[in-house]
Amino acid sequence: MNKKILILAAAVVMMASCGSKTETKKEMNTLSFNNEQAVCMSAIACNEAKADYAALSQALNEGLDAGLTVSQVKEALSQLYAYTGFPRSLNALGTLQKVLEQRQNEGKTTLEGEDATPLPSDYDALKQGTEVQTQVSGRAFDYAFCPAEDYYLKAHLFGDIFARDNLTFADRELITVSALSGLENVMPQLQAHVRGALNMGVSEAQLRAIPDALEAKGLLSEAQRTRAAIATAVDGKTDVAYSSSVWPLGEPNTAFAQYFVGNSYLAILDQSGLCNVTFEPGCRNNWHIHHGAVQMLVCVSGRGWYQEWGKEPVELKPGVVIAVPEGVKHWHGAAKDSWMQHLTYHTNVQPGNSTEWLEAVGDDQYSAL
Repeated sequence: MNKKILILAAAVVMMASCGSKTETKKEMNTLSFNNEQAVCMSAIACNEAKADYAALSQALNEGLDAGLTVSQVKEALSQLYAYTGFPRSLNALGTLQKVLEQRQNEGKTTLEGEDATPLPSDYDALKQGTEVQTQVSGRAFDYAFCPAEDYYLKAHLFGDIFARDNLTFADRELITVSALSGLENVMPQLQAHVRGALNMGVSEAQLRAIPDALEAKGLLSEAQRTRAAIATAVDGKTDVAYSSSVWPLGEPNTAFAQYFVGNSYLAILDQSGLCNVTFEPGCRNNWHIHHGAVQMLVCVSGRGWYQEWGKEPVELKPGVVIAVPEGVKHWHGAAKDSWMQHLTYHTNVQPGNSTEWLEAVGDDQYSAL
């Protein structure tokens, strides 16, 4: 009798243990990468999108050294076919194969990782994908203009692909944002996935670390593109007409922030004093005067304004060059709906030259432009 009771008790314990294991699910709305791995994964995804396979090879090695598993990297490169196309995805996977072969020959440690958990036999990709897409978008989304594309998005991308749990939802959105940063003319999609990343569990700090990671890997225009998307999608800036640039964003222009309305960024390009200044939408500097020097402005991207005291404003577009006369009161900055970058340097520099900062350009005056 006692023996039967013990057997029955053991069976109950085993059933309870199996039940708890079955009910345990991977937390899909949390980034699974540590900080170093997230930096590497952003570089991997961006270089895949750019089809820069030499840079991708380096990024893959750095990511595997940082502890990313082969399973995670394969999954990331496979997912990206939905965003960057099969050719880039397949070529990137081919690059990964070569990297793995080289690492094996060199005796380097590589973690294989676990594959995705098999889906149940009654898995409904369309139903699950619709739920995931709604979470990513923050609302129900139906692409009525093209029902076939709507089905592919729901059932295949957000259903079949996102259901594979060797990457979390948050992982996938970090990968997607990083990849879209490497593509030109997809700003609406990049902005949407910036919001989607937050909806799927990427923290704001982790999101803002993506452009920092890209910049650290030398992907300067891609980092700037991502910051522009974040400025619009998260910070509520006006729509960004500027979306790509070969010129670096630089660092926040904190030393002169008191003389600017809005945020600007400064990149020192060489020791001669040549700089690139980036203005976010709506940003402009105060009225000011250069004493003992002529300032040169060369607009290189976006759209903005230059104005001298008592004169009509001049629109700044790529290729417009302004020579600011010595001693003339003026201001310059971005348009309300566009980022703007200009190069700046000084000529005819006299001993004791200085800049006299004056009043801000009023909102009414600026809004009337």
